[in-house]
Amino acid sequence: MAQVESLADVRYVREHELAGALQGADVLFMWDFWSDALARAWPGEGGPEWVHIASAGVDRLLFPGLVSGDAVVTNSRGVFDEPIAEYVLGLVLCFAKGLHTTLRFQARREWRHRETERASGAHAVVVGTGPIGRAIGRKLSAAGLAVTGIGRTARGADPDLGEIHGMDELHQTLGRADYVVLAAPLTDLTREMIDGTALKAMRPTARLINVGRGQLVAEDDLVEALRERRIAGAALDVFATEPLDESSPLWDLPDVIVSPHMSGDTIGWRQELVHLFADNLGRRRDGRPLRNVVDKRLGYVPYEETPR
Repeated sequence: MAQVESLADVRYVREHELAGALQGADVLFMWDFWSDALARAWPGEGGPEWVHIASAGVDRLLFPGLVSGDAVVTNSRGVFDEPIAEYVLGLVLCFAKGLHTTLRFQARREWRHRETERASGAHAVVVGTGPIGRAIGRKLSAAGLAVTGIGRTARGADPDLGEIHGMDELHQTLGRADYVVLAAPLTDLTREMIDGTALKAMRPTARLINVGRGQLVAEDDLVEALRERRIAGAALDVFATEPLDESSPLWDLPDVIVSPHMSGDTIGWRQELVHLFADNLGRRRDGRPLRNVVDKRLGYVPYEETPR
């Protein structure tokens, strides 16, 4: 944080100290993006003019007091795009080539020849048209997959996601996918959008990959669909409750890959988060536009060019 400390008087606080620290503070850098403490500590008048969160998702920040006030919210869009896209590509190849099954057989010293699938030519539907979804679309397209997007509103030919369908066409579009990739923000529109009805709309050979937020999926419905083989598998990096409880059946289902919310965390990611915040802090000091300003009503940064 030396770069930040050269630009401002910095105070580091834990949750129980937050309420006192917010009074008179100009800026809050919310490093612990899982904490709910800010909603309890938010002072309303006299609080920070700008809140920045060290994540792409901002659902923890969008409590009524902050949404209705004048404070600007920014996120860490751009840090995780390419790492998450690489992770998703790895999961697609893992499923297509049965690598998770190969490792299971290897652990049992079991020699079992199998045929695998081609990733090239498969169809991926990416739900979420922000920078992470777009990076995923580019990576999958480069690997030979056909890509379709689902976003808030339908759009024509898109350079990263092909044709983009609106959320009102979710179920219809899911039925054409070999891979359904969730990279959408958590909003009232997207919460538990993958429920029993959506899962029934998917092909029995399709796989679900979630790198967005756990609450995008109704987990009980997913467990039921997997047990009944109504879909072929799932790779889950995020969950409704984290860490995932040891008693969850998701740990043991044979075609489920569980990872601990790590898809975007490559070596050096913490430094990148700080560098982004320091850049924005310098912009604020110089009177230049901030990067990654969140539309608090929508719950995400509208897709547009980042100010230079």
